[in-house]
Amino acid sequence: MLFFQIGQLCALSLGIVLLCSSSVGVQSLPNSAPLAERENIASVERSQILSELVKADVVYLGEIHDRAEDHQAQLEIIQHLHRRRGRVAIAMEMFQRPYQDSLNRYLAGEITEEQLLEETEYQKRWGFPWEYYAPILRYAKENRLPVLALNTPTEVSRQVTRGGLESLTPDQRRFIPPDNEIDTDNAEYRKIVLEAFKQHQAGSHGSSPNLERFFLVQVLWDETMAEAIANFIKTQPDYQVVVLAGSGHIIYGYGIPSRVARRLSDRKLLQRSVLLSPNSDTFDRDGKVADFLWNYK
Repeated sequence: MLFFQIGQLCALSLGIVLLCSSSVGVQSLPNSAPLAERENIASVERSQILSELVKADVVYLGEIHDRAEDHQAQLEIIQHLHRRRGRVAIAMEMFQRPYQDSLNRYLAGEITEEQLLEETEYQKRWGFPWEYYAPILRYAKENRLPVLALNTPTEVSRQVTRGGLESLTPDQRRFIPPDNEIDTDNAEYRKIVLEAFKQHQAGSHGSSPNLERFFLVQVLWDETMAEAIANFIKTQPDYQVVVLAGSGHIIYGYGIPSRVARRLSDRKLLQRSVLLSPNSDTFDRDGKVADFLWNYK
């Protein structure tokens, strides 16, 4: 089974238009049964999930971007892990890597929340309601927790959509991994991403994008975020990293988790993933979509 959203893909067309307008559920086989009954996945009490997450080096919290309950759950999990682990860093897809300095200055009290939004161009580059994420940032600031800006700059994603990696300038490459670290070989991941996109496009009008470049951009985001996480762990190995990202970047470990593991293959690394919205429609797939489902009851 697969849970996926075009909202998580924030799809880019060749017309350079970002399609991340709303979270569009894409499905092939409707199934109303709870995901835990349909997946090889741990369905346990929240207290048990939290106990397992405390042991991990990296925790992935896969969200639906416009689901307020997911963000409340993220805050609760972060607070619990912080109480238990002490040294916790929050890694966020919602901020692009060139704006790390603005995040650092906000956390240090040098700029206001309003200035943070302005400097990071939050509304333009992410756009989902700020109040979904604001309590997490405020908690990080109050408790002096590092926050990592993970994502690829929009300008780079658009350029890759238009002309591929080979079209990037040296300046555009500063915030992404080298070409030889951008691995598009996972055929199953390609199939999943392109199936979701094709079904979304079936109900729309206009020119069709280059599907392989669309997949390349998805992988570029994954690799860019994974590089930022791995670099932090190399320099701050005593921190637990909690990653906030769309479920599409986390499921099956195909997106960010496998690419973090590849970069840190020389060390023992325990990663755990949580799907925060477990009753969504899914594709049929084999394998474990995540380590845990978050139970809101």
